[in-house]
Amino acid sequence: MNTWLIFVLLILLVSFLLDLTASILNIRALSANIPQEFTDVYTPSAYQKSQNYTRTLTYLSVIQSSSSTLLTVLFILGGGFNVLDVWARSLTDTEAIIGLLFIGSLLFLSFLVDLPFTIYRTFRVEERFGFNRTTVQTFIFDILKGLALVLLLGGPLLASILWFFTHAGPHGWLFCWLGVILFSLGIQFLAPVLIMPMFNKFSRLEEGPLYATIMHYALQERFTVQGIFTMDGSKRSSKVNAFFTGFGKYKKIVFFDTLVEKLHDHEILAILAHEMGHFKLQHIPKNMAASILQIGVMFFFLSFFLNNQEISRALGMETLSVHASLVFFGFLYSPINLMVSILFHFISRRHEYAADAYAAETTRSVPSLISGLKKLCETNLTNLTPHPFMVFLHYSHPPVLERIERLKLSQATHVISKCEDKS
Repeated sequence: MNTWLIFVLLILLVSFLLDLTASILNIRALSANIPQEFTDVYTPSAYQKSQNYTRTLTYLSVIQSSSSTLLTVLFILGGGFNVLDVWARSLTDTEAIIGLLFIGSLLFLSFLVDLPFTIYRTFRVEERFGFNRTTVQTFIFDILKGLALVLLLGGPLLASILWFFTHAGPHGWLFCWLGVILFSLGIQFLAPVLIMPMFNKFSRLEEGPLYATIMHYALQERFTVQGIFTMDGSKRSSKVNAFFTGFGKYKKIVFFDTLVEKLHDHEILAILAHEMGHFKLQHIPKNMAASILQIGVMFFFLSFFLNNQEISRALGMETLSVHASLVFFGFLYSPINLMVSILFHFISRRHEYAADAYAAETTRSVPSLISGLKKLCETNLTNLTPHPFMVFLHYSHPPVLERIERLKLSQATHVISKCEDKS
């Protein structure tokens, strides 16, 4: 058996086992005992519901991952890549179009594999736990809109990458990198104006106590925003959330309508202050810069694996091609991508602590942030006790109990410091 084929299969197996191990440990970390910090939020039955939600989602994820891994292995061993390539070449002689058909077909097959799990999660699991508000019509239209975006935006980007790697010589990776940078920046500006309104309705927050409180805080922090909006998140789910979108003077504050319904104004302000902290502490541009650097490194390494005869033969290909090399490199790069994602998650968790500290300091109300976080967790049935290995692999946010503990410690330190200053 080809060494490269063994290596690819080993990567798939190890990745699957890592996720499976994390899932098993996460299930074992569940406890029927309500954490002391949340005894004022959960009743025993409500907390048991949150545990059941985590358990159900984990089992579903394991089944989905098992199915996906098994089908991928069978697809590789059965020569599926070559079958798609031969089919694409039977339709056209243009290499760029062949590449689009080849990769597009793989994405469509992946979509079909995941679709039953998406349907089950949306209409069975989320429905069972009281979250789902998505109608069949909305679900279908979301798929069609997503497909349109892939064709209109992803298609030209992929065609450009294939063209540069084919015709730009040894510096093709550099042109691809620059192209992806420009594309990503463009999407950041287009998303709040054109893309997001395709899926949700945005309305300006009516003037009132909450609006006045937010604008006063934004003025206090010298934070320019284009507007404060609510989004009809309840169209799909009863879960709550809030976020910023846009750059510079075009920044917008967006609240799910469910958030406005379930949190008090002072709690909403504290959650908003946390998100604002990410901007003030330059987390957004730092993350973008790191992602851009990662993409550049990935394209650079990819340039060494283009048209590798041994790799192509390992996966059953009859014809060397750039588009097949892109797909195969994805398998080989996945261990590096895993390590990079673990690093990014570690940095992200540190950023969350920093944003919490910013919110606590600028609002001068640690209790408001803590109560807001508790309500978010209670409403979204968040797992309060994830296993450290699951956090290490996949969590971009620290567990909420650790965030609350850090906030209370900073509050106590601040009180002690003030007492010492007075003495």
